[in-house]
Amino acid sequence: MLPAWLAWGLAITGVVTVVVAAMFVLGERLFPTEPVTPAEERSGEWKRRREIRAYLRAIEEPFAEDHFVAGTHVAFYLPRRDVAITFDAPDYFRIRNAETDAVLAEHEMPGAHLGGRLPFETPDPAELFDEPEAERDEEERVSDAFETLGVSRSASESELKAAYRERVKEVHPDRGGDRETFERVREAYAAARQAATSGR
Repeated sequence: MLPAWLAWGLAITGVVTVVVAAMFVLGERLFPTEPVTPAEERSGEWKRRREIRAYLRAIEEPFAEDHFVAGTHVAFYLPRRDVAITFDAPDYFRIRNAETDAVLAEHEMPGAHLGGRLPFETPDPAELFDEPEAERDEEERVSDAFETLGVSRSASESELKAAYRERVKEVHPDRGGDRETFERVREAYAAARQAATSGR
């Protein structure tokens, strides 16, 4: 037979373990962890998101990213117009049945073409973005990408990968970083790698 103090200790430990486990299960159900997918596996979504952000800022339309609408998370939500923009077709049809206007943006659709799908009047993309400026912006974006990773434009693919891994360790949300910086580093790696392989 166990001594009384040991029996009490085991009973208290068991109760505490069950309570803590229940809290973790409840927390995961109420606040599910979103899986982190590498940028190169997201079918160009990172690029479309960047273009859509630029477009919405150009037309001065306030937006929220990864917003919860009609029981699902959408890529962008325009609160002033009650419009949800998603890359996911099932979510698009689910939202269409709610009162919110839904817009489906394919991964292949350039962000500047979003205006044609929005349920309100938008300026012509040619008025917002002229071609020479877009090329200059692309060059600046590539330079910023290399700078974000802390490597020179002549860096090899293996040097890029090593720099990316180091930066991700520093800014990962699980290690005290913020999600926006983490996304920016992932986008920088994708842009720098693309520039390095295409010889730009």
